[in-house]
Amino acid sequence: MSAKCVKAILAEVPRERWPRHIAIIMDGNGRWAQRRDLPRAEGHRLGVDTVRKITEECATLGIEQLTLYCLSSENWKRPQEEIDFLMHLLQQYMISERETIMENNIQVRMVGRRENIPGHVLRELDDTVSMSRRNSGMWLNLAINYGSRGEIVDAVQKIAGKIAAREIAVEEIDEDVVSAHLYTAGAEDPDLLIRTAGELRVSNFLLWQISYSEIWVTQSCWPDFDETTLHEAIADFANRKRKFGGLDD
Repeated sequence: MSAKCVKAILAEVPRERWPRHIAIIMDGNGRWAQRRDLPRAEGHRLGVDTVRKITEECATLGIEQLTLYCLSSENWKRPQEEIDFLMHLLQQYMISERETIMENNIQVRMVGRRENIPGHVLRELDDTVSMSRRNSGMWLNLAINYGSRGEIVDAVQKIAGKIAAREIAVEEIDEDVVSAHLYTAGAEDPDLLIRTAGELRVSNFLLWQISYSEIWVTQSCWPDFDETTLHEAIADFANRKRKFGGLDD
């Protein structure tokens, strides 16, 4: 479907049916490069360009929150050369995108564990988070060194500590309490989960938060994901019936 047709379809969809929070598993950078006999690093480099395009487009469309799966806790198993390059890209992104982030009124947040991330990368990340804290526009949640099972374990440990300190009683624990102790505390659950590169799994991403998210998968690898594909995903979401366990009207 052409970009013009997709945009026309999206324009016909009532704004209240659009997703408020989009989460994306950005997959396929390495495969994109290998299919073109290029180094994997080139796929990652172009993947950063896609992050820039999609972030700006979501902000322009008025999406309230965008969560990007940047680096999973399992990705540390990759060759050290690739890890070092990914850390370099992350550091450079935090520096180079500050002007764009501020111009688009975007608030940057990190979700994930801070350990293992090099100090020089954390400093740039923290500076960008701090600089954008007062922005009132779209939340850009960057999942870095993130794993959902680890997130839930960390939340359980925090809650257990509060029980031990008698700050909370066992019978007071409910879904809201658990949510408040996750890395994503304060964020709405994603309405739409997008996965690129055709993979049909969630890869330890936001397991608690995507309980009722609509899932949309594209065969396009992340470097090929563009504004038209984003519009297509939003239009498809808007035409689905979300029952949340109930019955059709």
